[in-house]
Amino acid sequence: MQTTISVRTRARNELVDITGLVRDAVSRLGLKDGVVTVFCPHTTAAITIDENADPAVARDLVRTLDHLVPADQAHFTHLEGNSDSHLKSTLVGASEQVLVEGGQLSLGTWQAIYFAEFDGPRSRRVIIGA
Repeated sequence: MQTTISVRTRARNELVDITGLVRDAVSRLGLKDGVVTVFCPHTTAAITIDENADPAVARDLVRTLDHLVPADQAHFTHLEGNSDSHLKSTLVGASEQVLVEGGQLSLGTWQAIYFAEFDGPRSRRVIIGA
């Protein structure tokens, strides 16, 4: 069983907290105990779990990825001009799995699920499956 959620991004590179959307999806799916997979079906975006208490953590992650894989590398040959986005997506990963207990996500106190945009702004989708 699965459902799809929509995410609208506003910047070329950003993290969007989708924890609430995933919680709602778990509830709609009726999952009480088990594992939920949060999957990004896009090659220039990703899913990650990180701290949600201090927004500086998300900004630092985006800045560090920009530093590691800058957009203007002369050796990129992909004609669309978004090779950096594909590489960032590969580094972060297309999915995360989260345990569900009693209908609740088993995240740590400071954890959130993020949609990582690397080629926005765009309208995206995320598939939630159990």
